[in-house]
Amino acid sequence: MAEQAPNKWLITLAVMVPTLIEILDTSIANVALGHIQGSLSAGQDEVTWVLTSYLVSNAIVIPISGFLSKLLGRRNYLLWSVTVFTIASMCCGLATNLGMLVFFRIIQGIGGGGLQPMSQAILLEAYPPKERGLAMAIFAMGAVLGPILGPLLGGYITDNYSWRWIFNINVPVGILAMALIWFYIKDPDYLERRKAGDAVDYLGLALLSLGLGCLQIVLDKGQQDDWFSADYILTLSVIAGVCLSAFLIWELRCKHPVVDLKVFADRTFAMGNIVMFFGFFAFFGSIVLLPLYLQNLMSYTAFLSGVVLGPGGLIMLAILPIVGKATTKVDARILLCIGLCISAYSLFRMAGFSLDIDIGTAIAARNVQAIGIAFFFVPLSYLTMAFIPREGMNNASAVFNLLRNLGGSFGVAFVTTLLARRAQFHQARLIENLTPYDLSYQSAKERLTAYLAPKVLGLYDASQTASGALYKLLLKQANAMAFCDVFHAQGQLFLGLAVLMWIMKKPPMGSKMPEGMH
Repeated sequence: MAEQAPNKWLITLAVMVPTLIEILDTSIANVALGHIQGSLSAGQDEVTWVLTSYLVSNAIVIPISGFLSKLLGRRNYLLWSVTVFTIASMCCGLATNLGMLVFFRIIQGIGGGGLQPMSQAILLEAYPPKERGLAMAIFAMGAVLGPILGPLLGGYITDNYSWRWIFNINVPVGILAMALIWFYIKDPDYLERRKAGDAVDYLGLALLSLGLGCLQIVLDKGQQDDWFSADYILTLSVIAGVCLSAFLIWELRCKHPVVDLKVFADRTFAMGNIVMFFGFFAFFGSIVLLPLYLQNLMSYTAFLSGVVLGPGGLIMLAILPIVGKATTKVDARILLCIGLCISAYSLFRMAGFSLDIDIGTAIAARNVQAIGIAFFFVPLSYLTMAFIPREGMNNASAVFNLLRNLGGSFGVAFVTTLLARRAQFHQARLIENLTPYDLSYQSAKERLTAYLAPKVLGLYDASQTASGALYKLLLKQANAMAFCDVFHAQGQLFLGLAVLMWIMKKPPMGSKMPEGMH
């Protein structure tokens, strides 16, 4: 046992290096789309497939990673994943047209899909029971910070070098990861392997792949194409619903399922996945909204938006290990409830934003959210896996990571749709006051016309310009009110989760946890 203690840090390095670059790649290309579009002569709608293709293939592989590790052996599967991811990254950097780039992004997603669940499972097994909260804190650094750092790193590389380097940078890191996995990752004796003659659940694989693929496209493209107004969105939604429903029924009856759904019989695991899904639903939505609010309504530059988001990342890095250690002393449910309440409070603060806030107000709200997320992710991961036998950890981790990613995808789709609908609502209400019979409007228009008259050609032109300026201000206010509505809805969701999470059982703490459990 004494010889194994130092190895846990080498194991951590071996699994977290590839996991971090895989998580970064889910968002690093977002800010480079404009450069890719110009370089490859692609249309605006076409270039977004650079993002969608990766998310689709990634979503399909995550839930079957437990099956693949059983088929190939976990160490071999990790090596295969990193190798495919690295080679595909190099090919993305060499792409000469959009079709080639999208194809290799699909391959990249296939290679990277299993890295998150496998890394989480390995970390939980590498650390002794009393340190598994710390293991989840380390995993959280990649899972939570990756989507935040991705756009910042992608923007810097794209602006200072070339969009191709957001993919090429993965190559040396991937080679390092392969070496670390080769030397430091071993398959444990208890790891279940597929026996010769065991049936392969081809039907389950097909239903899951088709269902998740269609669902991810619907979530990624739905708002852009006005949801069910587009025939292809409606068709894909029906296919996703039918395939995933059939998948659930089939897997519960299959003798050798590709995803073992019986793990949901553990109420703590089931509720943990629900809290994770809706927690990331709200968290990812706010990650998207805050930069949009600052840049579109407050006219912040991309750099200033990064200044608002950056300190929160540093706060999370500092607090995550502390929270991980705290799980050995304090009931993780209490820590989770604190995190959910702080997250709700931060979103209610954002719901109080106006167009007159200063940068300090935005940074303060974001920093409060960072504290809440640190207290949310680590205890929840620890709780969800608390009663899962180590033999089932690969399968459970795959399901947990799938629902986390789906929660983020649903959250982004929800907030962009709700934002557009609420902006339309507020615009319709505010515009009722832009009439010749409203004294406030007429007074403002007259003052603005008098100010503009000496600067434009004639009183008529000044009056038209004043009307246009006031209408633009109305649109800006309507959008600001819509943002506040969405922030408030997300805060209410976190408060609801703070009540529901008490369904989870109290976990064993510290050395009381049996070695065979997580």
